[in-house]
Amino acid sequence: IPIYQDAFQPAAKEIGIGLQTVAKTLHIVLAPIAGLVWGYDRVKEFVQTRVAEKLRNVPIENIATPEPHVVVPALIALSYTAHQENLRELYANLLATSLDSRTCELAHPAFVDIIKNLSPDEARIMRLASTKAMFPVIEVRNVHTTTNHFSTIFHNFSSVGKEAGCDHPAMTPAYLNNLCRLGLLDLPGQGSFGMPTLTAPNTYEPLENDEEIIAQKKQVESVEGHQIQFRRGMVLVTSFGRQFCQACVIEKE
Repeated sequence: IPIYQDAFQPAAKEIGIGLQTVAKTLHIVLAPIAGLVWGYDRVKEFVQTRVAEKLRNVPIENIATPEPHVVVPALIALSYTAHQENLRELYANLLATSLDSRTCELAHPAFVDIIKNLSPDEARIMRLASTKAMFPVIEVRNVHTTTNHFSTIFHNFSSVGKEAGCDHPAMTPAYLNNLCRLGLLDLPGQGSFGMPTLTAPNTYEPLENDEEIIAQKKQVESVEGHQIQFRRGMVLVTSFGRQFCQACVIEKE
């Protein structure tokens, strides 16, 4: 046994040194993150200031002890998401909603986990969704005119990300998919032949004439036998999404 120990000792030492180096590096790269994690005192201060501000117009007699299965997870989630202002505001509104006896029934316990699954840009989209019930979207296809076979260039192309002021508007199709997965939005008719469309004039033309789409159209139609085809659709705010907006997005009057 001592012979084997001696044989492997240099390698073991090297591994040990390597692990120490990795540990030190992790300490360095995670140090800024550690500073973003809020302790109980900071969460408490936030509730006593920002949440209190949201409740300033609520009569004192209407401020009541909230349901712990909503508030406790929200307070815990605040400890590691509070550095993102858009998400922090959603939690603050949810806490204010749950503390008001007139609106506490709107504070669904699922909303805490939903906010956990949102990016800051998706929070911006839901803020826009609180003011509009539906948005136009298009699917952009590269169609072979002879065989009628096609490939999809853009799924759910829309101006929602730009309108919402997203930091990464090119990610809007993925954002919409996630918001649909969470039950806040819906893309009716996706995958079928009968997608409903919006009928207001000049609804889809701005999307179909977007600079990015025009550039794709020129590229596709430069190849003989290929053309661009649009499939129009819409994204809707679900009833659950409207409840989310009431509880977490819209500021209390």
